[in-house]
Amino acid sequence: MELRELKSVGKEHGLDISDTMLEQFDRYARLLIEWNEKMNLTAIVEYDKIIEKHFYDSIMCLFQEDIKGCVADVGSGAGFPSLPMKIVRPDLKIVIIEPLQKRCTFLNAVVEALGLKDVQIINERAEDHAKQKREAYDVVCARAVANMSMLSELCIPLVKKGGMFIALKGSDGYNELNKAQNALQKLGVELKRSYDDQLLDGSMRINFYFSKVKHTPSMYPRPFAKIKKNPL
Repeated sequence: MELRELKSVGKEHGLDISDTMLEQFDRYARLLIEWNEKMNLTAIVEYDKIIEKHFYDSIMCLFQEDIKGCVADVGSGAGFPSLPMKIVRPDLKIVIIEPLQKRCTFLNAVVEALGLKDVQIINERAEDHAKQKREAYDVVCARAVANMSMLSELCIPLVKKGGMFIALKGSDGYNELNKAQNALQKLGVELKRSYDDQLLDGSMRINFYFSKVKHTPSMYPRPFAKIKKNPL
């Protein structure tokens, strides 16, 4: 995908992506390629594939919902989906919760280079962050972190009642959704909608939007070892 295609695709879905935003995406892609030479940030290193498989994939979750307020991104890695979301929606407040320090260093460099405001990078595990920021965020999102059952326990306790949890998934998304029904019910969310799309190479993307309809029981999230050993 060429960079300018983001502008036309965004327009189709009500996103006004300016030339300045395209310049920010260009700078972001080049930083990712540069930093990836010295630390493992992504397996995708071709410029055009970064545009499609990271940037387009990330902003796709803005196509179906008018997301507002403070968005927490769990396990963001190299900044996905939250930093592309921030570029095209500067009004959003972003909190990135990332457990690896080296990735936080990269993320801070990107935020500074792109001149992004209202972005906070927190070097912490999600289950630890929930001890201080339980049900504190309007929206919590995650991409390529864990299966739906595990992901739900990491993310949903951070969502305020009435807020939204967004899970960005691939072709196995509906299978994961079916297996996670017990977890989703226990943690207090209901599926609001799903959105299916394809990348240029034909690979499927499925975004799930969940509404937080009740408070998450205080026993969740459990320590990560327990979440991994015995998913809900």
